Amino acid sequence: MNESGDGGSSGWFARLKSGLARTSSRLVGGITDLFTKKKLDDATLNGLEELLIGADLGSVTAGRLVQHLARTRVGKDITEAEVREIFAADIAKVLEPVARPLSPDPTKKPFVILMVGVNGAGKTTTIGKLANQFRDHGLNVALAAGDTFRAAAVEQLKVWGGRSGATVFARETGTDAASLAFDALMESRKRGDDVLLVDTAGRLQNKENLMQELQKIVRVLKKLDDTAPHATLLVLDATVGQNAHSQVEVFRSMVGVTGLVMTKLDGTAKGGVVVALAEKFALPVHYVGVGESVEDLRPFSARAFARGLMGLEA
Repeated sequence: MNESGDGGSSGWFARLKSGLARTSSRLVGGITDLFTKKKLDDATLNGLEELLIGADLGSVTAGRLVQHLARTRVGKDITEAEVREIFAADIAKVLEPVARPLSPDPTKKPFVILMVGVNGAGKTTTIGKLANQFRDHGLNVALAAGDTFRAAAVEQLKVWGGRSGATVFARETGTDAASLAFDALMESRKRGDDVLLVDTAGRLQNKENLMQELQKIVRVLKKLDDTAPHATLLVLDATVGQNAHSQVEVFRSMVGVTGLVMTKLDGTAKGGVVVALAEKFALPVHYVGVGESVEDLRPFSARAFARGLMGLEA
């Protein structure tokens, strides 16, 4: 599962760039507007920093990007295109350590991936897309419909299972989610599946009882396999911007999040939040999503994302 997400897939880069258009158009337009003079001065640097913060890159990252630009180019002739190139290169350096593909360990059968996040982040859809991609790589995949509160979520997962050829473990609405996860893992082990994706109910990070239920799911999985879940992915809706920080903090402390999936980048002008999260938490960003189709969720590439963010070609 280590597609780079750039280079060899110009079609994906075009979708990524298009998906980042709301963020990049604001940044590119703002940078262009600031460059009424050819030389960098303090006023222009301050304006650039405000632009980056406005795109949710975070004050720390924005300050560092602008300081680097000031050190190397202040008082010198420079074009807005050169500024975007410099920013893209610096952003890629921030992102490179977290751009790590998710590769299921073949010695863990099944490799259990627990999906968590708040309501509306896109967990169930993301599970369906991942199931499709894992199947395309020749893996046997099972899905556990652990969002037992919502009949619609179970039905949605069954539809995705039908599309991808993945087995779906489901129970009636209201079933204990931990019990379902336990049964799904037991059955999946018997079948010799390669991957088991466990859906969970969307929960606000400030609802303690719901977070405790999530911890219960982790505990019962460990009764069957003390190394499970082997990955716990937090699905984040990029449109929430800075609120993503508190979600990462709480979910990581409660259930040991091991990686992030960023969805709905096409619906926000604050796509820079991915950079701020990388800077602050250093958690792997495994996938980014820029649309509804299966092809719109791909492994995260630092360079492709940074260049797309700055409206540059691959």
